[in-house]
Amino acid sequence: MEKVIVNSYEDFEKLVGQQIGISDYVEITQERINLFADATSDHQWIHVDVERARAESPFKSTIVHGYLTLSMLPYLWNQIIEVNNLKMMINYGMEKMRFGQAVLSGQRIRLNAQLQSLANLRGVAKAEIKFSIDIEGERKKALEGVAVFLYYFNN
Repeated sequence: MEKVIVNSYEDFEKLVGQQIGISDYVEITQERINLFADATSDHQWIHVDVERARAESPFKSTIVHGYLTLSMLPYLWNQIIEVNNLKMMINYGMEKMRFGQAVLSGQRIRLNAQLQSLANLRGVAKAEIKFSIDIEGERKKALEGVAVFLYYFNN
């Protein structure tokens, strides 16, 4: 899918209710999981102990931290949309976020996003993006929710 280009509030407004795009798949490697564990000090064995997970986990594999899955959102978002003419963009919040299925080490995920709503807050574009993180080959979503971003366009 071709990257969507947005240069103004009016460009964004045309996308309300539409799918913005679907990113490419990205593999979540054990190395990435370990680095995230180091960054967050979350070294729970279900994430980092490959041998123990193989023997004791119901998944028979280490699993990706839920917050690592969530943290992939900006990277995947940038694959499907380019918003230009900005002073800045701020992550404002998450709504109705649910983890539906664990992502196993080595699986590939992608973002599917649609613009649910857009509001003009005194010159700031408040975009509510309904999203899902899909796991390649799986029917159930890894993560679903609504990401809220504030876009400060240049005048």
